[in-house]
Amino acid sequence: MEKLKKPDSFWKEKLSSEQYAVCRQSGTERPFTGQYYHHSEPGIYSCVACDLPLFRSEQKYESGSGWPSYWAPLDPAHIEVRVDDSHGMVREEIRCARCESHLGHVFDDGPEPTGKRFCVNSLALKFSSASTTSK
Repeated sequence: MEKLKKPDSFWKEKLSSEQYAVCRQSGTERPFTGQYYHHSEPGIYSCVACDLPLFRSEQKYESGSGWPSYWAPLDPAHIEVRVDDSHGMVREEIRCARCESHLGHVFDDGPEPTGKRFCVNSLALKFSSASTTSK
């Protein structure tokens, strides 16, 4: 995947301050507060920064974690996984493969068929309904 390299000033202008804190500074929104946590409309969740499609609504499930959770990405090539050893923990961070925006983390406690829980900040996502993506 070709990387989208932009200066920090570009991201500060494009994203809201909350989106910038999550996507470009690896922040985390408070649990149970994100706009897509209880969202169940059919469609596609894309990267808020670069529009790369990341997850399908059919892959979303209620994990009880406080963040939107998916058992698999739309395309594994659209997600990068990195080791995150911040905050005294070792976790697997997930980032957008095109613009390298921080999305959240992936854990091994999800449902079948993958056993994965891609735990994503709503602020890192934008949603397109199935009615608009099928046109």
